[in-house]
Amino acid sequence: MPGKSVKDFSLPSTGGTAFRLSALRGRKLVLYFYPKDNTPGCTTEGMQFRDLYPEFLKADCEVFGISRDSLRSHENFKAKLKLPFELLSDADETACKQFGVIKLKNLYGRKVRGIERSTFAIGRNGVLAREWRGVKVPNHAQEVLDFVKAL
Repeated sequence: MPGKSVKDFSLPSTGGTAFRLSALRGRKLVLYFYPKDNTPGCTTEGMQFRDLYPEFLKADCEVFGISRDSLRSHENFKAKLKLPFELLSDADETACKQFGVIKLKNLYGRKVRGIERSTFAIGRNGVLAREWRGVKVPNHAQEVLDFVKAL
């Protein structure tokens, strides 16, 4: 998928706004998909992006977290972690399907559908510059930041 234009989409966002990809053309974007609010890995990942967020802004890059959780859950998660960026609710899996992040995962021996932790960097021109799939949380946000600084 890198090198291809990302199709426009719109999702409800925290902060009482709606996110539209095309409205952010001309800026670098990081979209990170995570499984669930208030879970250990997702909390750690959110805090890492939070702590590096000023550096992302210096690189003229905006960050958005995306999961299937409700806006209410996102607002609580955002407040709890003091996240400076918006979270997008993809309850109907619009963006999840577009980016191919829904996978069958093992949960205590059962197969369940869920989001595979994945991150996508999109250039100013709306073209996918890089994707990370099956992300392991430690040092991931720093790796993404290093990439967008060079973009």
